[in-house]
Amino acid sequence: MEKVDRKAAIGVFDSGYGGLSILREIRRVLPQYDYVFVGDNARAPYGTRSFQLVYEFTLEAVKYLFEQGCQLVILACNTASAKALRTIQQRDLPVLAPSRRVLGVIRPTVEAVGEISHSGHVGVFGTPGTIASQSYNIEIAKLHPDFAVSGHACPMWVPLVENCESDGDGADYFVKKDIDALVSMDGEIDTVILGCTHYPLLLKKIKQFMPQGIKVVAQGDIVAHSLADYLRRHPEIEEKCSTGGTCQYLTTDDAEKFGTMASIFVNETVTAQKIKL
Repeated sequence: MEKVDRKAAIGVFDSGYGGLSILREIRRVLPQYDYVFVGDNARAPYGTRSFQLVYEFTLEAVKYLFEQGCQLVILACNTASAKALRTIQQRDLPVLAPSRRVLGVIRPTVEAVGEISHSGHVGVFGTPGTIASQSYNIEIAKLHPDFAVSGHACPMWVPLVENCESDGDGADYFVKKDIDALVSMDGEIDTVILGCTHYPLLLKKIKQFMPQGIKVVAQGDIVAHSLADYLRRHPEIEEKCSTGGTCQYLTTDDAEKFGTMASIFVNETVTAQKIKL
């Protein structure tokens, strides 16, 4: 698998649609590169899956993207980043493809939060899987050991987005309920991380109900600029990334349905192809 001499697209993977919000920002900041997006929609959501299953599914997707020639794969999924990234980086990459790289979305977000929060009290919204993994707590403790982190799971937020209810009255109830629950955990929170790539589509509602003075951190822009910085610092990876400005969309579920939903996330018409991992 390791032997690839030709340049190839940057791979972007998510369990479903949310990672498209990351891809949209990456393409805005780095439009010159080619991208291939894989959504494992047939097995989504990952948020309630076990660590082992998320790891197995994510590894399958990474292998698939490697087979397409990708030298760099972004896990544009908080659950995959929380439950699978470290194992893949430490255990699988040295055997599968020592010269290739797999990056996640949690570390860049945590790095940015250090400059955003003044109180050192940070809240995290995420899927049950991401919150249970304590990944944000662990990463923040490494980089900002004095910070206090409060995490709250929002199991209804992804279904709201995927059922096109982001602007509906039902979203008001659940968004306010979850914000109140998080804020009540720590009255000194001044920064809240949206630790799921679906959540930016609820940003209007979140800002509506978030108490004044609390900053809301969406990941897309942060991850995009972090990737740009990574490619600057790693020319040996950057030179293997093709620069045709194209984007290919692949899904493990129905391609037409994916295209319809994906268009909501990337604000353009999407034509997808069905694949099997």
